[in-house]
Amino acid sequence: MTLTANTQAPNFRLEDENGDVRELQDYKGSPVLLYFYPKDDTPGCTTEACNFRDDYSTYEKAGVRIIGVSPDTVKAHKKFKEKYHLPFTLLADVEHTVCQLYGVWGRKKFMGKEYDGVFRTTFLIDNEGMIKKVYENVKPADHSKQIIDDLG
Repeated sequence: MTLTANTQAPNFRLEDENGDVRELQDYKGSPVLLYFYPKDDTPGCTTEACNFRDDYSTYEKAGVRIIGVSPDTVKAHKKFKEKYHLPFTLLADVEHTVCQLYGVWGRKKFMGKEYDGVFRTTFLIDNEGMIKKVYENVKPADHSKQIIDDLG
């Protein structure tokens, strides 16, 4: 069960790619694009992250802060961020706590195998911490453009 629009986004505490603790409430006053993705440096996740990177100036002009969350480690995030020159924060949810809090962790199927993992989902959160839009079953190649279109 994923959170829905017009609900308060749950606060959380996670380490970023530098090991600094970040909380959602630290971003209050700015809109936040909180995106959950399965794994650093995999084809779909790299496409999605690089599209956010390439469109970053558009998000900056709109005042939107981008935060990526995956179960990868702080060290893996740092490597991923440096390799692709990502200008936004990546948070390490190694225990899946925030993924579960946001309803994006669950049973998945790939090539006939079942496993637990992250459902690629994005939450657009307003400057008061309310979820404005939820993007589920995200297509990495088109996702950033879709959000920018929605931002107007």
